[in-house]
Amino acid sequence: MARFGYLALLLLAVGSYAVAEFRRRPGRALQQVMVWGFIFVGLIAGFGLWSDIRREVLPVQSVGAAGRLEVPIAPDGHFYILATLNGVGVRFAVDTGASDIVLSARDATRIGLDPARLSYYQRAQTANGSVETAPVLIATMALGGIAERDVPAVVNRGDMEGSLLGMAYLTRFSRVEMTPRLLVLER
Repeated sequence: MARFGYLALLLLAVGSYAVAEFRRRPGRALQQVMVWGFIFVGLIAGFGLWSDIRREVLPVQSVGAAGRLEVPIAPDGHFYILATLNGVGVRFAVDTGASDIVLSARDATRIGLDPARLSYYQRAQTANGSVETAPVLIATMALGGIAERDVPAVVNRGDMEGSLLGMAYLTRFSRVEMTPRLLVLER
C-alpha cells in the first residue's frame, strides 16, 4: 500500500508539472513529452531485444546432449571457451596454432600454481618469438560437463593476455568443426 501511495504521489507531482508546463510553454512541453516517449520506447525495445543483443555482444558457450559443446564466435573474431580448472573458471582462447594448453602466469596463480617456483626448461616458438615454458599437471579440468584429472599443460613465462586451448586438448574430441560463426566440439 505504501508503494502505491508513493507512486500516486509521484504521478500527481509529475502530472501537475506537465499541466503547468503545457499552459506556460505548450511547444516546449510537447517536445519534452516526445523525447521522454522515445526514451521509453527505446528502453522497451532494448529490453525486448536484449537476448539478441547479448548473443552478439557477449556470446556464451552452450552444452548440448552427449558431450556436445557449441561456442559462438566473439566480436573480435576468436572463439573463447570457459573451463573450470581446479575449481576456478578460466577463459581460454581456442588456438589451433598452439600445441598445448598454455596458461598465463595470472591464470596459473588463480588455479593454485606458483609461477615463480616452476622450472621453465622448455621453449616454445610463438608468433612473437621464442618463450620459456614450464610443464605442469592441472589436477582437475572440467569442460562441457566432462571432468578430467591430471591434464598436462604448460605455463608461459612471457607476457600473455590470456590462456590458450591448443591442439593437445582439442584432439581429445571426436569431432571439431569450425564454421564462420560457431565452433562445435563433440566427445
